[in-house]
Amino acid sequence: MDLALVMVVAVVLVALVFDYTNGFHDAANAIATSISTRALTPRVALAMAAVMNFLGAFLGTEVADTIGSIIATGVEGDGLHGLTVVLGALVGAITWNLITWYYGLPSSSSHALIGGLVGAGLASSSAVKWDAVIDKVLIPMVLSPLIGFAGAFALMLAIMWGFRNANPGKVNRNFKIAQTVSAAAMALGHGLQDAQKTMGVIFLALLAGGYYSADDGIPFWVKVSAATAISLGTYSGGWRIMRTLGRRIIDLDPPRGFASETVAATVLYVMAIGLGAPVSTTHTITSSVMGAGATKRFSAVRWGVARGIVTAWIVTIPAAAVVAAAAYGIGQTFLP
Repeated sequence: MDLALVMVVAVVLVALVFDYTNGFHDAANAIATSISTRALTPRVALAMAAVMNFLGAFLGTEVADTIGSIIATGVEGDGLHGLTVVLGALVGAITWNLITWYYGLPSSSSHALIGGLVGAGLASSSAVKWDAVIDKVLIPMVLSPLIGFAGAFALMLAIMWGFRNANPGKVNRNFKIAQTVSAAAMALGHGLQDAQKTMGVIFLALLAGGYYSADDGIPFWVKVSAATAISLGTYSGGWRIMRTLGRRIIDLDPPRGFASETVAATVLYVMAIGLGAPVSTTHTITSSVMGAGATKRFSAVRWGVARGIVTAWIVTIPAAAVVAAAAYGIGQTFLP
């Protein structure tokens, strides 16, 4: 069998493993607040998130196109060498995902993948498209959590004012029902964002192997496989990170859970469909939880936990890049 074909199959399988780890790593993004407020039971929430993740993967390809564009010009038609670059990027991303999952830190799978692509690209002297990295990754990376925090804070203030004379028990019951919708919207946005990132990487492998050109669309089988992998990963759970998002940052009530999920989902849709920006679902929902929680009082948010999360955010791209560069270097030694 052709060695290049074997390598393409191997890279696709590793990409789907990354997609699976993305699912269990980021399962908490969509449902932690709903579980912590007892709006949904864990298994029901996970099943719903898995289904919505699957459906969200078919809502567009803008994010996949952005991910693919980062190093596409450097690996297209490059054969085994280009495939080694893509494989190194995936190893860097998966390694960082597993490290942060083990310690229960809600870091960004998206930025781990982007860091991996940049690190492997630089190590291999492949052309990194820096305008795409700056305009569609770094700027949205900063803006999305800021918008999430401010938007959730503002929406929660509006809810508090609008229901100021209502019975608290009835308000909580109604917002538990509303959280079913907001959690579903968040899970759909997660599929829209994160499943497409794996599609983009698989397409890079197909480009490197010479099976497709940059002008071709994402094949349907790539969409289905990426959607399936992330859904299976989501259903497998992600309990360590769920505890961090759901309770350690702040004890949420149903209205605050609804506000944080609604704003986070909106940011994901706008960034993906409007800008094609692969923003972090983790950053967005975490900052939204903080914004909604801060309406109680700023001291109610456990800022020590938040600082640890922010630290993970800052180091994710460079850490994944270093691992990816090392993985590429090791892989390079085995090339014929």
